Amino acid sequence: MVFPYAPTPGNDGPAGDTYAVALVRAGDAEPVTAVLRRLRFTGWAGAPESGWLPVIAAGGTVAAGRRGIVEVGAELAGTVLVVRVLRDRQLALVAWSDGEELGRYVSDPSREPGAEDDVLDDPLGVPHAAAFAQVAGRPDRADDLAGLLGDRLDPELVNESERLAAILRLLDLPTWLVAVATLPRDIPTGPRARELTRFGFGLPGVRGKVLDRAARPVRRRRTPPPVIADPPSGGGMDPWLL
Repeated sequence: MVFPYAPTPGNDGPAGDTYAVALVRAGDAEPVTAVLRRLRFTGWAGAPESGWLPVIAAGGTVAAGRRGIVEVGAELAGTVLVVRVLRDRQLALVAWSDGEELGRYVSDPSREPGAEDDVLDDPLGVPHAAAFAQVAGRPDRADDLAGLLGDRLDPELVNESERLAAILRLLDLPTWLVAVATLPRDIPTGPRARELTRFGFGLPGVRGKVLDRAARPVRRRRTPPPVIADPPSGGGMDPWLL
């Protein structure tokens, strides 16, 4: 499962996996399913596990209105945490509670698709670690999370999936999320593909596959909005610290 766009290339080792998941605090899948149908979502939805229901993207633009996984997450009610990894070179987190956005984090804004050449590569949104930890139900681990988010990784030695795996362990979230790029094959250490509901253009089954196949060329040409719209460049101040 590869997104139809890539971050700015660099001479720092081979690119890795790209994947994105929205974790929804839910005991009932039906309200989530209703939103995915309305948005004409393409991807997978799992059953609730330890109170979290995973919604897994199958591309960059995965829903109507040029929505990526972040925009889909914003439409889901309740407590939502979105994680997105691009080629193992960028990690993004976004959290909501009852429709209110709590914070956004990007490990390296310069790797956002379409980013300007002078965008800084410093992590943005580290101060929102407390909000992410609160959403995950582990407010006591906010300081440790801030340390993980603030690290500048050497891409020759560590990739963003490794950072994400550490975050998931710290917050007691499903660690198999780092392996969802194997879909439509079974997820190592996670649910089998047949245990997930596959949506195509908001519908399960054959009709959904047909509609998704027809919409795919258009969606591939329309990349989602950046996670952070105006990252600092050329020595500007981090707007998330204001």
